[in-house]
Amino acid sequence: MTIKAINVRNQFKGTIKEIVEGPVLSEIDVQTAAGIVTSVITTRSVRELELGVGSEVIAFVKSTEVSIAKL
Repeated sequence: MTIKAINVRNQFKGTIKEIVEGPVLSEIDVQTAAGIVTSVITTRSVRELELGVGSEVIAFVKSTEVSIAKL
Protein backbone atom coordinates (compact mmCIF):
# COMPACT_ATOMS: atom_id res chain seq x y z
CA MET A 1 0.00 0.00 0.00
CA THR A 2 1.30 3.47 -0.83
CA ILE A 3 0.73 6.67 1.11
CA LYS A 4 -1.57 7.89 -1.68
CA ALA A 5 -3.87 4.89 -1.12
CA ILE A 6 -4.73 6.08 2.40
CA ASN A 7 -7.64 8.47 2.88
CA VAL A 8 -6.40 12.08 2.93
CA ARG A 9 -8.71 12.95 5.85
CA ASN A 10 -6.68 10.58 8.03
CA GLN A 11 -3.31 12.18 7.29
CA PHE A 12 -1.69 15.08 9.10
CA LYS A 13 1.56 16.46 7.67
CA GLY A 14 3.78 18.05 10.26
CA THR A 15 7.10 18.40 12.00
CA ILE A 16 8.28 16.47 15.03
CA LYS A 17 8.26 18.85 17.99
CA GLU A 18 9.35 16.49 20.77
CA ILE A 19 10.39 12.87 21.30
CA VAL A 20 10.17 11.26 24.73
CA GLU A 21 12.22 8.11 24.30
CA GLY A 22 11.75 5.09 26.54
CA PRO A 23 13.48 1.71 26.60
CA VAL A 24 10.73 0.07 24.49
CA LEU A 25 8.20 2.76 23.49
CA SER A 26 8.62 6.40 22.54
CA GLU A 27 6.13 9.27 22.47
CA ILE A 28 6.30 11.46 19.38
CA ASP A 29 4.66 14.92 19.31
CA VAL A 30 4.00 16.16 15.78
CA GLN A 31 3.08 19.81 15.19
CA THR A 32 0.46 19.95 12.42
CA ALA A 33 -1.78 22.68 11.05
CA ALA A 34 -4.60 21.14 13.12
CA GLY A 35 -2.52 21.14 16.32
CA ILE A 36 -0.26 18.62 18.01
CA VAL A 37 -0.78 14.95 17.18
CA THR A 38 0.88 12.49 19.56
CA SER A 39 1.89 8.99 18.57
CA VAL A 40 3.39 6.16 20.61
CA ILE A 41 5.67 3.91 18.56
CA THR A 42 8.50 1.54 19.37
CA THR A 43 11.85 3.10 20.16
CA ARG A 44 13.33 0.71 17.61
CA SER A 45 11.12 2.30 14.91
CA VAL A 46 12.27 5.79 15.97
CA ARG A 47 15.86 4.71 15.39
CA GLU A 48 15.21 2.77 12.16
CA LEU A 49 13.26 5.70 10.67
CA GLU A 50 15.97 8.08 11.91
CA LEU A 51 13.35 10.35 13.47
CA GLY A 52 14.42 13.45 15.31
CA VAL A 53 13.10 16.83 16.38
CA GLY A 54 12.51 18.82 13.20
CA SER A 55 11.89 15.77 10.99
CA GLU A 56 9.00 16.26 8.57
CA VAL A 57 6.49 13.41 8.86
CA ILE A 58 2.93 12.40 8.13
CA ALA A 59 0.82 11.20 11.05
CA PHE A 60 -1.79 8.63 10.03
CA VAL A 61 -4.89 8.33 12.20
CA LYS A 62 -7.09 5.24 12.33
CA SER A 63 -9.98 5.02 14.72
CA THR A 64 -12.78 2.56 15.25
CA GLU A 65 -14.65 4.84 17.62
CA VAL A 66 -15.08 8.57 18.11
CA SER A 67 -16.68 9.93 21.26
CA ILE A 68 -18.16 13.41 21.60
CA ALA A 69 -18.76 15.40 24.78
CA LYS A 70 -20.68 18.65 24.96
CA LEU A 71 -18.61 21.58 26.27
